[in-house]
Amino acid sequence: MNNDKINMKTPLSVIAMAQEESRFKAVELRRKGGAFEVLWTKSSKGTDADWRLFAAECGLSVEPAAHVDVDGNRIVVVGFNSAAVAFYRIGVPAVGEEETAAIVKLQAETQLPLPAEQMELAWRVGQMRNGQVAVTMAAARREQLQGFVENVCDFEPTKILLDCEGIIEAWRALFSAEEKDTVVVSMAARNTQVCLAEDGRLSNAVVLDMGTEDLAEQTETIERFVQDMRSVLDLFGYAEPAKLPVFVLSDGSAAYVGIVSSLRSAGLNARAALPDIKKLRAQTELQVEEAYEYRVPIGLALMALEGRTNELNIFERLYQPAKKEEKRHWLYSPKVTCAIASVMLVLLVVVSYAVDVASPGAIEKRLEASLSDTDMNMLMQRQKLIKTIALQRPDLLDLLNQVVESGDRGIKLESLYFKKGQLVTINGQAPGNEQLYKFEKSLQDRTSIKDVKMTSTRDTRSSTRDTRGRGLRFTITFHYRNFTK
Repeated sequence: MNNDKINMKTPLSVIAMAQEESRFKAVELRRKGGAFEVLWTKSSKGTDADWRLFAAECGLSVEPAAHVDVDGNRIVVVGFNSAAVAFYRIGVPAVGEEETAAIVKLQAETQLPLPAEQMELAWRVGQMRNGQVAVTMAAARREQLQGFVENVCDFEPTKILLDCEGIIEAWRALFSAEEKDTVVVSMAARNTQVCLAEDGRLSNAVVLDMGTEDLAEQTETIERFVQDMRSVLDLFGYAEPAKLPVFVLSDGSAAYVGIVSSLRSAGLNARAALPDIKKLRAQTELQVEEAYEYRVPIGLALMALEGRTNELNIFERLYQPAKKEEKRHWLYSPKVTCAIASVMLVLLVVVSYAVDVASPGAIEKRLEASLSDTDMNMLMQRQKLIKTIALQRPDLLDLLNQVVESGDRGIKLESLYFKKGQLVTINGQAPGNEQLYKFEKSLQDRTSIKDVKMTSTRDTRSSTRDTRGRGLRFTITFHYRNFTK
């Protein structure tokens, strides 16, 4: 699970920037009393703008500086286009965070389109359903993420967030008060983001390659859009989409009325959602159309102002903002520190000399007097007992990690059964016999795993030529250390 490692105070204002197709958009939001105020909005004027140029237009410094005073009242966040991110949903047992992380890693390696070393992964636990915890995984190509970091690193944003999480935040705070399971549809001219929200948090997302301009052209496109929406709801795991509310974010224009009408005609529980401008203050009068246009940067800014730290931080390993120089207490001055160290060194020499000259061997005598032979023996026996007890405790995380590390790419672990005095049993799936053989041999090579046996295999494909099926379902048993004998 991702944990936000940036230790920052809650800002008074946030500049948030996002890219929608070829245009850049930005807002500055600040907290004023119990409300939020939009200080300004800005959009790039042409299609040839880039992040660095647009940041300069927003008044940000894009020149590298070794030491910059921190403005503790304002931070900068940027949104990454979720079209480059693949989302997955898996169910895991209700176990600890470390065990969950191991399971997520194993499941991800079986589903990612590229080797794990070429991908970046972020995940977050969600609701408990049918005895399992739902986990949302977000994955993207590392090379693409690194390219984005290079584009924005000059003005050193405090955070890089997924723009679809900004959409959910904007919907939750600005468009609707409902926080139950729902689908939020955010449309641009040539693409549409369809986001699943559970308890007010993003849990899945899909980007369609059709937008408002496409749907205004012909009836066949609208029919394909409706069919794609039904497929997305099915992908989200809702077999009865009519029961799931679908909110289409709207600026009130006739185009969105027609889109909602088409979705409702297809049996979807769709409705338009207009921004409530009363929830936002502005130095100039804010219109509904403007609040809708800047919904993504507004949502990103709200996330930062609310201090949310459980976002899907897919950039966690690739980007950390440069630490800036803050005002320090006089004790941290190098001159003062050096002077204090010199005084301490002199005191240390004087005290050491006094102890050494005045009472040679006094320390050893006091130690010998304070601990009798009986006390020392009891202490050693206690330490030995603690080590013995620790050796008798099975390390289930170690066992799970060994199984995960033994699995070749394509091995999918479905369950692991462990009980003292009984063989460990694992069930899973393998693409073919070769991968299954390698997995069995890798387990046998582990020093803490013995007597590995394949107790059953079953081909789940419809025929030997059917390579699209799930492959071989297997059951393997083995002894783990001395706990299972």
